[in-house]
Amino acid sequence: MSFLSAVLTEVEHIALPLPLIVYPMVAAVLFLALGAVLWSFRDVANRHSGKADAYAAAHGGTSTTGGH
Repeated sequence: MSFLSAVLTEVEHIALPLPLIVYPMVAAVLFLALGAVLWSFRDVANRHSGKADAYAAAHGGTSTTGGH
């Protein structure tokens, strides 16, 4: 165990470029930004249901009115 304690005492502490509180804040901002992107694509399939119905009718499929 003396080797391990010697190595741990010799390790230099690296100074972080930003304070510790900034890292979780950056993660939270990224999470919220990705959530906003996901939210912007909500209900996209239902916006184009008329086009999907026309395609299904032209190719002998069934109507998909109302989404999936």
